[in-house]
Amino acid sequence: MTGPSHMPPPPDAPVELRQVDTVDLADFIHLYRSAGWWHGDYDGNTDFVAALVKGSACFVAAFDGPRMVGMARALSDGCSDAYVQDVTVLPWYRGRGIGSALVRFVVAKLRERGVDWIGLVGEPGSTAFYERLGFEELPSHRPMRLRL
Repeated sequence: MTGPSHMPPPPDAPVELRQVDTVDLADFIHLYRSAGWWHGDYDGNTDFVAALVKGSACFVAAFDGPRMVGMARALSDGCSDAYVQDVTVLPWYRGRGIGSALVRFVVAKLRERGVDWIGLVGEPGSTAFYERLGFEELPSHRPMRLRL
């Protein structure tokens, strides 16, 4: 596996959450790979990472020391609607409440701006996680994607 080398932390290792506007490229790629989101076609073009972070309405990262071990972000018009996106935590940091804390942090930042509609498209198997955070399925709606 490429990316920063990580040893599993002690179970009580503290993690700090921060809103950021830049990220370490290797940490970002390591997180995306661990989530299964990094595809080979990105390898030659990583310039989009800085724009992705800076262009997010809110980008929150979890840090163990200097290393980013989790992330969540939101896309928004900044006043009405927002979508939570890219919530992930490195596998050996999961089960410690970090993902929930990241989502709550993003939601709080959006609410501070007055955003009153916050949605997301969760991956299969993530429904219970998001329901515990107050999200509900929209049974009369279907997420869609433009295939390019």
